[in-house]
Amino acid sequence: MTPTIFVPCDAAALAVGADKVAAAITAELSARGLNATIVRNGSRGLHWLEPLIEVRTDHGRIAYGPVRPADVPGLFDAGFLSGGDHPLRHGRTKDMPFLKGQTRLTFARCGVTDPLSLEDYRHYQGLKGLEKAVTMPPADIVREVTDSGLRGRGGAGFPTGIKWNTVLGAPGAQKYIVCNADEGDSGTFADRMIMEGDPFVLIEGMAIAGIATGATKGYIYTRSEYPHAVAIMRRAIEIARRAGILGPSVLGSAHAFDMEVRVGAGAYVCGEETSLLNSLEGKRGVVRAKPPLPALEGLFGCPTVVNNVMSLASVPVILDRGAAFYRDFGVGRSHGTIPIQLAGNIKHGGLYETAFGLTLGELIHDIGGGTASGRPVKAVQVGGPLGAYFPPALFDTVFDYEAFAARGGLIGHAGIVVFDDTADMLKQARFAMEFCAVESCGKCTPCRIGAVRGTEVLDKIAKGESPEANIALLEDLCNTMKLGSLCALGGFAPYPVESALTHFPDDFDKNPFLQAAE
Repeated sequence: MTPTIFVPCDAAALAVGADKVAAAITAELSARGLNATIVRNGSRGLHWLEPLIEVRTDHGRIAYGPVRPADVPGLFDAGFLSGGDHPLRHGRTKDMPFLKGQTRLTFARCGVTDPLSLEDYRHYQGLKGLEKAVTMPPADIVREVTDSGLRGRGGAGFPTGIKWNTVLGAPGAQKYIVCNADEGDSGTFADRMIMEGDPFVLIEGMAIAGIATGATKGYIYTRSEYPHAVAIMRRAIEIARRAGILGPSVLGSAHAFDMEVRVGAGAYVCGEETSLLNSLEGKRGVVRAKPPLPALEGLFGCPTVVNNVMSLASVPVILDRGAAFYRDFGVGRSHGTIPIQLAGNIKHGGLYETAFGLTLGELIHDIGGGTASGRPVKAVQVGGPLGAYFPPALFDTVFDYEAFAARGGLIGHAGIVVFDDTADMLKQARFAMEFCAVESCGKCTPCRIGAVRGTEVLDKIAKGESPEANIALLEDLCNTMKLGSLCALGGFAPYPVESALTHFPDDFDKNPFLQAAE
């Protein structure tokens, strides 16, 4: 049997030399007169071990990493084509602790298959959900998604089935499915990993959404900073179209659905659904007032489903395994699994898919291994640059939408950024306000002006100018932005500021006399 070597083509692996490792393996095979098949797979999500190279053996896939080009001759000397021992060897990939503890539903194939092999996709249970969907009445598909308890994985956690049902019942000759793949939050990379590592699952999820709601056209809206994801998604769409998965007859059914990729111009605010729709229409990315809701008047004024990549990529397994199977995972009203992204100052950064219910402490210390610097954890920010900062005292918080909301936080896209005890939380609060000022679309006054004033007030606090009065002014400003902003950009900017003030008050005590003494 010809050995198979897996070298990731994921952007995270490419950034640390995966292409050079693949070239070194090819050269070594040639020099030694050996035959092997090299598959460029997606990432398994163990980013501290990238490039993570795998070899298929009689005992399963064996992992080695992080591999550098200079390591390749030594790997061959150690007999790595048959899983030989080496300092970089981690044993069977599926037995690695970081992977073994996960519940991979959405990411079941990511890192396992050739992303552009439809044969691989089918072999690993792909298209099962779509095959069922084409035989079901649309209302039954919507009911299945509703009963699964799936909630939007991109931000507010709105029930996906309710959104779909609204579009299904909305009158209109043309309806659309729009996938929000803008993924602009700090510490997030799950959308990119799916698009680069398992693009067919997103295509399948969007096709099911189209059949369920009567939509015949879909768009994936992503960012220009994701060139590899854009290229792979476009090639996967072409392959799916040629195979009859997309087009005038989805899998030979009476349902039509086709899709394409659109690339944004780099505005963070286009992650907000109405701003995204304006951008898709060729307009400036400015937030729209609601109502009307996009589900009733969305893209080009037509009923439109706008879902995040993770929401749509979760749909195929729900249709395949059933609503009850998916709903059994999780806690409270947070059902299913959530791909958590561990980033920042953390020892074992990467993607960890698990059922809702683990605590922040378990995720950061038990799974993430604490800080990369070895210093104590001071804070974590969950939910992107506008998420709240949680101190260690709140690490008993369960990863659950309602549990986070009860403590003044939000899960958002489930990105966790870790900070050690050297972080200055006043500077972090200022960054949130400055970020909002730079990225504001300018439509509403609380966001457009409030963020600029907030940055100025924080600068005064940093200089020790009337700290009590300025902190009171900052709190009042945050309240105005939360209640008066048109969208979540201005509405959420106060979260990191208020949480920093609440949990790290010492960082705001900028007494100029004490600073001079220091």
